[in-house]
Amino acid sequence: VQLVESGGGLVQAGDSLRLSCVASRSTFSVLVMGWYRQAPGKQRELVADISGGGTSWYADSVKGRFTISRDNAKNTMYLQMNNLKPEDTAVYYCNVAEASTSPWSWGQGTQVTVSS
Repeated sequence: VQLVESGGGLVQAGDSLRLSCVASRSTFSVLVMGWYRQAPGKQRELVADISGGGTSWYADSVKGRFTISRDNAKNTMYLQMNNLKPEDTAVYYCNVAEASTSPWSWGQGTQVTVSS
């Protein structure tokens, strides 16, 4: 299984970015998928997830600023990030977000850097 993240970059506080994640496995469409991030010196954390039917969940730190979505026909998931803050700086990854399913192999991630 291959997960390919893209869309990161260097932006200023208050700017927006849209991340994309393409999965090579067709079972993508039936699984809860999530966006994770790992900041330097910190553990990887789940920031948002979305079910195959489109039900979403957000961590408090991003609620109201980030929007997760998916296109099952394209095996693609998105993360629209608005009003970015310096504390959002991290490498962002996508992966399975179901407790009963082991994560797939992690992709290379996409770096998001937010300057103040």
